[in-house]
Amino acid sequence: MEKQLPLKELHVAAGARFGPFAGYDMPITYPLGVMKEHLHTRASAGLFDISHMSHIEVRGPQAADLVSHVCPYDASAQPMMTGRYTYMLNENAGMIDDLIVSRLGEERFLVVANGACADKDLEHLQKASAAFEADVAHVPRVFLALQGPKAAEVLADLTPSSGTLVFMQVTELDDGTFLSRSGYTGEDGFEIGLSLDKAEHFAAQLASNPNVEWIGLGARDSLRIEAGLPLYGQDMDEETDPATAGLIWAIPRELRSGGGFVGAAALSKLLADGVSRKRIGLRPQGRAPVRGGSVLFAGEAPDAPEIGIVTSGGFGPSCGFPVAIGRIDKSAGSAGDQIFADVRGKRHACSIEKLPFVEHNYFRGG
Repeated sequence: MEKQLPLKELHVAAGARFGPFAGYDMPITYPLGVMKEHLHTRASAGLFDISHMSHIEVRGPQAADLVSHVCPYDASAQPMMTGRYTYMLNENAGMIDDLIVSRLGEERFLVVANGACADKDLEHLQKASAAFEADVAHVPRVFLALQGPKAAEVLADLTPSSGTLVFMQVTELDDGTFLSRSGYTGEDGFEIGLSLDKAEHFAAQLASNPNVEWIGLGARDSLRIEAGLPLYGQDMDEETDPATAGLIWAIPRELRSGGGFVGAAALSKLLADGVSRKRIGLRPQGRAPVRGGSVLFAGEAPDAPEIGIVTSGGFGPSCGFPVAIGRIDKSAGSAGDQIFADVRGKRHACSIEKLPFVEHNYFRGG
């Protein structure tokens, strides 16, 4: 049986249609519908309940050392009150999960983990913590995302201090609320972690703003694909290394040839040998989307060689055409080239595109 979100009744009242995701019964769409929800987020402010994601606090004198051991970066050098995109690797350099790690103090970090990975992430961190003077604990919270060009204006009405943040800066309010200027849509916005007793009132206040609409997982997926943002379990997993996933940029160059983090030796060897596949954007011809799992081929002929796979795909409402993310053999093509996806036994022409499909609109100040 799927877990229930703390604010489920709020979503029921808003007319949400639910479905299973990451072990939870999640709002997939609301009466507005996926297309309009997507476009509303790009034009105004969309409100998402992302409470399936898990908050894990790492605290103690060696908290930075523990984070640097499980993630491939130097956490001791991370500026205070900033978030960082990273991941945890296994010994083979496969991706256990991708994460946002925020530094809240000299000896305190917050790890935001994907919902489907929450239990294994917590176990991995707790097991690793045995070798460090650091404690690891789950923090029960409601987690909301407010995304879009009017998100800052909307949130400023409730929390005026939010306007001082720029992209990937975080803060904690006096009541313990966690606030990060970040998101998963390519738009400016915030992610807000709230105690269970404060969340319903705060969410209702946000939702009552005329610029805000509740947005479900359907539009969240199309927004993140347009923005070229990966989804754990589709675009990466424990069999996928960061280079093949197109995420090697998150590891500092000096650590790519070795370091003290889990998976460092395997990653160094892999990079020295050279990865065999690369991440690409795909634009299918016509208006029919190509979904994740579709096999990619070099040509239309039945004997054309197989060259890769679509990892995520759907229709891009902002683009006006289908969009997809895939992985292909490193020498199989580059931007502008045509390849073919197998769609129900038929070859469907696609052009290779640079990611993202829509420009990121993160607020960096100025």
